[in-house]
Order: sequence, then C-alpha cells, then structure tokens
Amino acid sequence: MSLLEVRGLEVAFENEEGDDLVVVDGVDLSLKPGQTLGLVGESGCGKSVSALSLLRLLPQPTGKILNGSILWKGNDLLTMSTDEIRSIRGKEIGMIFQEPMNALNPAHTIGRQVDEVFLTHQGLDREQARVHTLNMLQKVGIPEPSIRANEYPHQLSGGMRQRIVIAIALACEPDLIIADEPTTALDVTIQAQVLQLMSELQEQSGASLLLITHDLGVVAQTCDEVAVMYAGRIVEQAPMRRLFEFPQHAYTKGLLASIPSLTGPVQTELPVIQGMIPALADLNSGCRFASRSPHFHEQEWLEVRAPFVEVEENHWVEDCPACGRLNN
Repeated sequence: MSLLEVRGLEVAFENEEGDDLVVVDGVDLSLKPGQTLGLVGESGCGKSVSALSLLRLLPQPTGKILNGSILWKGNDLLTMSTDEIRSIRGKEIGMIFQEPMNALNPAHTIGRQVDEVFLTHQGLDREQARVHTLNMLQKVGIPEPSIRANEYPHQLSGGMRQRIVIAIALACEPDLIIADEPTTALDVTIQAQVLQLMSELQEQSGASLLLITHDLGVVAQTCDEVAVMYAGRIVEQAPMRRLFEFPQHAYTKGLLASIPSLTGPVQTELPVIQGMIPALADLNSGCRFASRSPHFHEQEWLEVRAPFVEVEENHWVEDCPACGRLNN
C-alpha cells in the first residue's frame, strides 16, 4: 500500500492579467513506506512547486491547485482544514527546504527554531524541548550543540545550516521526508556528508524520501526509483538502475548524455540539450520537448498529449511518437 498517492495534480499561478498559467500539469506520483523516489529535471520544470503543493505551501494568493488529489495514508490532503494540515506538516511529513539560509529565520537563534517543532507537535515545555533540540543537533553532527543552539544562522557555515534544516525536518521522526535540492550550493565534500547523513537518518527511522534534484549523480547514489519531469509533466518513471541503463524518452537520454564520463576521450565536448524550457504561456498541448528534441514532430504530436504507457514492468514513459519509445 502506498504511503503517498498523488493523482492528476494540476497547479497554476495567476499572472498580472488574472489568467491561470499551469505549471504542474497532471502529475501522478506514489511512494511506498521506506522508498526513495527521485524527482529530477532542469530548473523551472515544476519540481519544487510540486513539492510545495503536497503540503499546501504554495505562495498565496497567486498559487492554486486546480485539480487532482493528494492521498496521505488514504486521506486527501487537499480536503483537510488548515488545522488538520498543520498537524501533519513537520510531524508526519517533514520538508527540507531549498537554500537553508532562506529557510531559517535570521532573527531567531538556531535552538529556538528547532525548539518550535517539539513545542508545536509534541506538547513539551521549553525546558523539555531544549533537551530534545540538543539531542537532535548532536544527531545531525553539529559540534558543541549547546553553544550552537544560541547562535544565529549567519554565524554558521552553509553545511551546518543545511544540517540544521535537516534536524528541523526530522525532529519528529516523520514517515515522509521531502528534500528539495538539499545539496544545492554545497561543495562536493559537504554534499557527500549531507547525503550520507540523510541516508543514515532515513535508515534509522524507516521513513520514505522524496528527493528533488537536478543532479543525476545524487540520484544514482540514493534513489530506488526516478521520475523525470519536464515542463510541468512527468515524461518518464522507472526503477533507478533501469532508467540509467535503458532510458526511453528523448529528454531522459539528453540528461544522461550530459553527465561527464571518466572513461571517454579527454577534451571531448560535453553533449548539451539545445534551447531552453518554453515559457509557461508558450507551452503546447502535445509534446512539450518538441522544440528541443533531435527528432522531427508532426503537427498533430504538438496538439495532442501522448499517453503515459508502461514499456516494461514499472517503467513508464510519455509515448510521443517522436520522443518516446519509438525513437529508439
């Protein structure tokens, strides 16, 4: 049984003219207990908006969920009251936000911000909450937690701030962790430490993980399954090893081809996907990768959305005649 089941999620932002521009278009996702699902794609393809939608954290009043359902343990998060969804955020579903300097409040100490999780969700008094906070800071590898707890975010390094954000997200041992670009802006050494920390804490708690990233190297290290997103849609989804070895969609192939190889000829130009993701107002109804695809598209393929088909067991692809499995 799935822990999280997202069906037909459609999210839009209202522009200055009052029109709704759809940024997430009919997304389906599911997560089983203990599973790690990677959601990958270029910046601007809708990954973070999808994550924020799961906890109803879209910017207001412009962001809105138009259609779909988000079933959490069988209950639709979209029909819950504000108080009900607040009781789930942080307690049952923890979120590691992108850019820890922006996720943390610069006006409050680290200790106070971690304390808040225990005060809100576990009903502890401030003294009890601080004991739990210090234990959590030690658990995520913060040196001298009693001293760091009284410091402000700007006094810590990027890697330590990221550990604080992880501590806040995992404080109540949630069943699901949503990690939105958790290693962005970190150097390679700190990135490896953060990934190792997340893996260890997930293993200890048995939580599921939705990992949002554009780094396929991170995906290969951590994920059981991968969903590839482009222009607001999932274009391919498969078990991690299967996706890397037998990609079906032209966009997935382009992403994998752009990974540097240590075994190829030296001073070889790295393949790139030409062009950019189309503007929201310019998105077509059919294959959205058409303007950047190496394959020719008939006009009808730009007007009608291709079906999402299962090409192998648990391996799905948006089967555009040009970019899907027929381009192999």
